[in-house]
Amino acid sequence: MADKEANIYIVDVGSSTAECHNGRMESDLDYGMKYVWEKIGLALQASRKGLGLGVIALRHDETRNDLENGEGYENIAVLKDLGPIEMGHLKDLQKKIVPSSTDSGDAISAMILAVHMIDNFTRLKTGKLGKYKRKIFLVTDGQGPMDGNDLDSLATKVNELEIELVVVGIDFDDLEYGFKEEDKPSHKRSNEKILKVLVNSCKDGQFATMAEVLESLAEPVVKVPRPYCNYRGRLSLGDYKKYADTAAYIDVERYFKTHQAKPPGASSFVNKTSVSNGEANGQDTEMTDAPDLSAVKSAITYRISDPSAPGGKKDINREELSKAYYYGSTAVPINASEENVTKLETVQSFEIIGFIHNDKYERYLNMGECNITVAQSVNDKARMALSSLIYALYELDSYAVARIVTKDGKDPQLLVMAPFIENDMEGLLDVPLPFAEDVRIHSFPPLDRVITTSGAIMKKHRNLPNDDLVKSMSDYVDSMDLSTFGKDEDGQPTEYMTIEETYAPGLHRINQAIRTRAVQPDKPVEDPPEILVKWSHPPPELAKNAASKLQKLVEVADVKKVADKVRGKRTRDQIKPLSGLDVNSLLNSQKPRAARKITMENSIPDFKQLLEATVSSSEILELVTQMAKIIYKMVADTPIGGSFDMVTANMRVLRSQMMDLEMPEIYNDFIQSFKQRLVAGELFENEFASNKRELWFAVKSKRLGLIDKEVSEHSDISKEEATQFYVLSTELPTRAK
Repeated sequence: MADKEANIYIVDVGSSTAECHNGRMESDLDYGMKYVWEKIGLALQASRKGLGLGVIALRHDETRNDLENGEGYENIAVLKDLGPIEMGHLKDLQKKIVPSSTDSGDAISAMILAVHMIDNFTRLKTGKLGKYKRKIFLVTDGQGPMDGNDLDSLATKVNELEIELVVVGIDFDDLEYGFKEEDKPSHKRSNEKILKVLVNSCKDGQFATMAEVLESLAEPVVKVPRPYCNYRGRLSLGDYKKYADTAAYIDVERYFKTHQAKPPGASSFVNKTSVSNGEANGQDTEMTDAPDLSAVKSAITYRISDPSAPGGKKDINREELSKAYYYGSTAVPINASEENVTKLETVQSFEIIGFIHNDKYERYLNMGECNITVAQSVNDKARMALSSLIYALYELDSYAVARIVTKDGKDPQLLVMAPFIENDMEGLLDVPLPFAEDVRIHSFPPLDRVITTSGAIMKKHRNLPNDDLVKSMSDYVDSMDLSTFGKDEDGQPTEYMTIEETYAPGLHRINQAIRTRAVQPDKPVEDPPEILVKWSHPPPELAKNAASKLQKLVEVADVKKVADKVRGKRTRDQIKPLSGLDVNSLLNSQKPRAARKITMENSIPDFKQLLEATVSSSEILELVTQMAKIIYKMVADTPIGGSFDMVTANMRVLRSQMMDLEMPEIYNDFIQSFKQRLVAGELFENEFASNKRELWFAVKSKRLGLIDKEVSEHSDISKEEATQFYVLSTELPTRAK
């Protein structure tokens, strides 16, 4: 269970907050509320019942609080009592938090009220303080009146309740951050001093200027989960049940050390106004925060073919289904009563089965997330035994190999366990090992030598890098080194980006978009923070410094730009005669361009030769039109029961030539027109359904349909469309005799 929290935000809404300062185009209130809305958005996104949040308006037009009868609590209004935050509260706060028309209201009194509210909220019925994280946030421009005579008693109460006090000032001076407001009013300077004294008197006090706080919001908030124990039992070395004198076991607990953080999933909803008749189903899930939406529920129906049922389909219940496994192309059913035969009967266990030297282990064998095994906290004997094992592995530079079954009936896993010693923490880190079936064995030719067909080994070859290229590449790699490119607080070289600063861009980008849409629906989602995309490109300064090394590498490697592909030009090399003469050009030069026609008797060679001599897309289209007419003529001349081999041969050549020319749309237009004319009965002089079926069967069997995206990247036809194209939806008899 996550820690309970009680957070109160004191927002200064005095009339002075409606002004704009320091060149900003937004009011001081809007500027400061960026921080508050972000924090409230994070609380909403966490959706924790134990997270209590309250909001107090300082220098408000109204007085509305539990201490209003006392002196000094005027113009302080509680906009939201301490408790869970919901979308309805957020929308209500957005309407109420606006600049007021007064400058009256004491910030110190507002903090006393916040302490009073937290005390009442977090104190148990027994009179003791509950286990809460308590925080008070004050967001102010420092322009209102402030009584600093009773700061010590306030600080004492804050420390007594273990409250963290955070004061965020709009345009407050902060020398450490490097900000100082010019021409600051004297009363604001005095108020800053009072607040600094109060913060310094608190054990957990923080004082910051708004610019620094807003800058820090760019760094994603990482959720720190509570430890989750996935195994609690014995870690054994040997069979202690059979060999009690020689085997040993240690009582341990195993926790996740790393676990993938997944982004929130999206659910489907429907607008109630789009439902027919404007009525929502009574079974729909009502959305209290979005009354115009209804959750979509999915349902699965199972049907089988049944000629006697209406529509030829019969609905069956899920309980009537049985599992089946494919054995080759045959389905082998296994009844529910026999499902246990497919499962390995295992019992919970954690056993060390051997040890290996750490230099014998390859890192690519890591198969999953890391866990840590520690001794049971209340078992001193187990802690001593596990510590002995950890130090033995550490001193011998060894790893342990173990087999684990986390629960009865679970599949076993093999683990490699490494000693982990850090400060006062000792444990065994483990990652899953692959089984034999998990390992992929690939053979690749070596990069540092060439092995000829005769078995000779060549160290120098045109496909191998020479010494100059190796040196140039080494220099370039050194110039792009990130390990010392960063700067620490003292300006000394340090790592450019540590693993602690490496955040999952997708996860935090989705959270940022959800938060923005929820809190400020009319505001566009801002670009992702720089820290999220830091790894998406090299540092500009580093790339600039390495430019000379890169240029030298390009020159030594003789890198040349590859010409862009030109559609309508062949991609494969043409066969050249030994004489070196261009036979096609010699033959084509003898023919006048206007007289170049494809003949029925020699259609395929004519089409290929004439296609070689084309110089424009219009000429290609003209030749395809001629070829299509010849194909239609061949179909019409085919007798009943005759062969369509010549037809499909011409279609195959037309298809392959258009693919070579990277113009698949021309063939796709032809084959679509071909099918339409076939279905309409326009290809045969006499209407014979058997000829239609035989012809389409020949086209389908030789895969002469549409050219899809997987065959040619220039096609706009999907694989599903190409597959569906082969279906001939006509009322024709079958081929069976």
